[in-house]
Amino acid sequence: MNNTPSANRLHIAFFGKRNTGKSSLVNAITGQNLAIVSEQKGTTTDPVFKAMELLPLGPVVIIDTPGIDDEGMLGELRVEKAQQVLNKTDIAVLVVETKLSDMEMELVGIFKDKKIPYIVAINKSDLTTINDPGVLETWREKFGEVISVSAKTGHNIQQLKEKIAAHANTEENPLQIVGDLIKAGDIVVLVTPIDKAAPKGRLILPQQQTIRDILDTNAAAIVVKETQYSNTLANLKKDPALVITDSQVFDLVSAETPEYINLTSFSILFARQKGFLDAAVKSIKAIDSIEDRDKILICEGCTHHRQCDDIGTVKLPRWINEYSGKSPEFVFCSGGDFPKDLTPYKLILHCGACMLNNREIKYRRDSAAVQDIPFTNYGVAIAHIKGILKRSLEVFSNKNNDSEKYSNKNTNPPKT
Repeated sequence: MNNTPSANRLHIAFFGKRNTGKSSLVNAITGQNLAIVSEQKGTTTDPVFKAMELLPLGPVVIIDTPGIDDEGMLGELRVEKAQQVLNKTDIAVLVVETKLSDMEMELVGIFKDKKIPYIVAINKSDLTTINDPGVLETWREKFGEVISVSAKTGHNIQQLKEKIAAHANTEENPLQIVGDLIKAGDIVVLVTPIDKAAPKGRLILPQQQTIRDILDTNAAAIVVKETQYSNTLANLKKDPALVITDSQVFDLVSAETPEYINLTSFSILFARQKGFLDAAVKSIKAIDSIEDRDKILICEGCTHHRQCDDIGTVKLPRWINEYSGKSPEFVFCSGGDFPKDLTPYKLILHCGACMLNNREIKYRRDSAAVQDIPFTNYGVAIAHIKGILKRSLEVFSNKNNDSEKYSNKNTNPPKT
């Protein structure tokens, strides 16, 4: 089984009106019966997500969406769900028949506005004369990438997969989590509390991904609970190049870590990896002007069962209240839900976004920027509240730090 996280997979979404054969095309491309197929309009009632391996692309998420022309009150909700998928779509396939409606033309415009690479797939080619080269060329002049296919006969299905792959090859590689901050042979200590909120029998995804990044750099990862951190640090033969901690024990770990050892958090590393650390740091000053009844939106990219002392819904609001001395109103959202209208909020606090792909987190950041709402994340907020934000960012301006030249057994750190 392939365990590549959804956030690291290419998201390929199929859009179109009802009964154009979106679900049939999804099944033909994947070679699996992922989507229910029926002659009845509106068979797909909610977006269907399937993580899988798709050659020649590799790990992807295939998304089959409801028809954009669905009707009635329930239909409007389905269309809204389909539109939400746009915010996480890396490559779009617009499935049409022999003529583009105004609604489909509008969708092409949205693809262009959002800079989403797209392909127009004219389905049911076995039933039409759309294969005429002159007709196809006219379509390409108007709409760009166009291909005639048939989910029923398999006509041009492989060619469509190759066109999707060609768009995928132009995607930029994501930033490393920590690999560019350390070197082979370094020691990195990861402090991971195991409390009631921790998943049974495993580490949370940011911790797993960070460990893998460290190992890929040929450095050593030492994972400890906060209760064993001080003893572990004292028993190391050389100082770690970096200490990475869960944000909820940031202050405790900072107090036990010598100033000359780089220290940061998983959440801060992921803000950097997702491309918004600088903006998150600039936005955090908004927390210093919080007033009573100001609304703060706290967002998590995943959905999980809330524990009694949950970091997002309990601890973070409590720390903000204690820090500000005010009583703001906290509003929460999770998973794929994210408000379109952000103007009611004084500040947005987001999790590390390990479950969101880069396009979706960029959409959320851009939405906040357009509406002039400060957007930061858990790790930056907690470090600021605890008075250690400056220290937690030093590793990014000191990439060439050689931690081996200082030993907490033999030498005092140099004066600066």
